[in-house]
Amino acid sequence: MESGAALSLQSCSWIGCEKTMRNPGGLLGFPRGYGVERRHTLSLRRSRLASDLYGHSKLKISSRCKKSEVAAKESENFHAAVDEALILKRMSEDVVLRLDGRCIYLVGMMGSGKTTVGKILSEVLGYSFFDSDKLVEQAVGVSSVAQIFKEHSEAFFRQNESNVLRDLSSMRQLVVATGGGAVIRPINWRYMKKGITVWLDVPLEALARRIAAVGTASRPLLHEEPGDPYTKALIRLSTLSEERGEVYANADVRVCLQNIAAKQGSSDVSSLTPTAIAVEALSKIDSLFAEDMSVGNLLRSGLKY
Repeated sequence: MESGAALSLQSCSWIGCEKTMRNPGGLLGFPRGYGVERRHTLSLRRSRLASDLYGHSKLKISSRCKKSEVAAKESENFHAAVDEALILKRMSEDVVLRLDGRCIYLVGMMGSGKTTVGKILSEVLGYSFFDSDKLVEQAVGVSSVAQIFKEHSEAFFRQNESNVLRDLSSMRQLVVATGGGAVIRPINWRYMKKGITVWLDVPLEALARRIAAVGTASRPLLHEEPGDPYTKALIRLSTLSEERGEVYANADVRVCLQNIAAKQGSSDVSSLTPTAIAVEALSKIDSLFAEDMSVGNLLRSGLKY
């Protein structure tokens, strides 16, 4: 009897406590339709499993596609950077001969990238690099231009700036990044014209974004303006541009970032690399020498007749 009870419990457990019945032969039987339900349940489970596996596969494929796109973009950027560097190197080999030791002076508004581009040019040409603002700070013994303005005056800074440019003009094989206001004193042009002057012309909106991103504390002509960093930078830069725009045009070469971006099929100058700007600067300098050579040949031809 105990063995019969045990068998009954095992049977109940094995069939999931489904109702059972015995056929006339005494064997256990399943309810009508049990096999159909069981097959349907298994079919649903298989469908869900397949759906889960398909969804997981889609996620993996999507992730792989994204990684592939990122890798392709990085590869494209890498090759573009290599191409720019090779172009810059080849161009510098011609320009350095034509420069014959003459210095390059970069002029332009604050935030135009004179220091960054200047360092690239100096390296590829085998020149030394100087930042005139840093030299003024060292000469005065003050840590920043803003502090010089505060403790002394703008006029005091401008005089020391002229002294620095005078000393640099007696040297050779230099790339000099000048301060944004160096162009306002005629005497400075006399010093800089002993070399080649290059104007980095950047749209005001792009300049304002750059300056706002790093803050205006180091910019004495902007720091006291009211408003948010971008707005006060743009307003002040607009005023300075009106005052200095014509003066910057005295430079031997103008490097317009909007034109460079247009050549690359873009209107966004922020996408330009410093190397691309340096390439354009060397190209303009090379063209300047070519024009001077053509004029010289014409003049000599005229004298013969």
